Amino acid sequence: MKITGVGAIPLAIPLAPSTPESSWAAGIGKQILVRMTTDDGLIGWGECFAYGAPLAVCNVVDDALAPLLVGQDAIDLERLTQVMHRALMIWGRRGLGMCAVSGVELALWDLAGKAQRVPVHRLLGGLNQPRVRAYASLLRYDTASDVGRVCQAMVGQGYTAIKLHQIDVESVAVARDAVGDGVDLMLDTNCPWPVEEAIRIGRLLEPYNLRWLEEPVWPPEDYASLAQVRRALRIPIASGENDATVFGARELIAAGGADIVQPSVTKVGGLGEMRKIATLAAAANITFQPHSYYFGPGLAATVHLCAATPGVPYIEMPPGALQAPLLAEPIRCDRGFVPPSQAPGLGADPDPEVLRRFPLSGAAVRPFYLT
Repeated sequence: MKITGVGAIPLAIPLAPSTPESSWAAGIGKQILVRMTTDDGLIGWGECFAYGAPLAVCNVVDDALAPLLVGQDAIDLERLTQVMHRALMIWGRRGLGMCAVSGVELALWDLAGKAQRVPVHRLLGGLNQPRVRAYASLLRYDTASDVGRVCQAMVGQGYTAIKLHQIDVESVAVARDAVGDGVDLMLDTNCPWPVEEAIRIGRLLEPYNLRWLEEPVWPPEDYASLAQVRRALRIPIASGENDATVFGARELIAAGGADIVQPSVTKVGGLGEMRKIATLAAAANITFQPHSYYFGPGLAATVHLCAATPGVPYIEMPPGALQAPLLAEPIRCDRGFVPPSQAPGLGADPDPEVLRRFPLSGAAVRPFYLT
């Protein structure tokens, strides 16, 4: 099964309008898919992390990675992944380079499942749980009252766990009052504070029974400061979304910087690195809880991994819906749970019409390195 083409497809599918509005909505409406073709007619699909500099990530896929893979046997997933990692040694071990590697690696997993005619969770060891409990991962909103309204709406949709992205105590208090004690609440602050401020605000948050406080310290790779905050608070600390490879996770865990480790499949290097981190977390007796704030093959891959991995408490579901579903068979939450696809591969092929309708503005027609 020789690889005949690898290419990145930059898209801009906006979020469907919703109220209350959020300034975050515009940034979420960008996506990068990876399309990988083979000489026997199979097509594998992956997804790169797209926020911030999507065309730069596409350039890495097309210019640095595709030439390494075209002509190679797609079945050699582990070997090809190592080829990509080593080729990016000087400049791509994290950040944009590893986002590109992640999307290409997911396309290889999709091809592996399709070639064997099994869903990816079978390749990961089979189902540990037939459906995964979901939490609604909200946008950031301007007011605490907006947060309360959205939380109530999520409970109405069947969610029993909700993650906020606020940086104020009032919003957490309003959210807790809106959903009551029977709903799990998490708070992701996206790395805003120095250590002293994180501890001060963390102590104010303790009465609201948060399941975790996520990335409270700037910068995210300051594991020693995360450990200091963790020792000072009763709230569990979650981190790792912005790390890359198992080695980043190893340093975070060794420093004592997290009760919950949260690698992102589209940033960390793909499913292979996620599996290694899951094993590392299990050996350290900390919770493995993947990040999955996306709508395409990256979310699908995370559902497969969560379903196949013991001890994963939730799947993170992104906010709202896109104006047009990215996938031909969109991933849906049913009464607070998400089942993995039973289709061969990731079960995350895109809708071709949507690809035609929503190209990223300003993106050139990109080469696919067809042989």
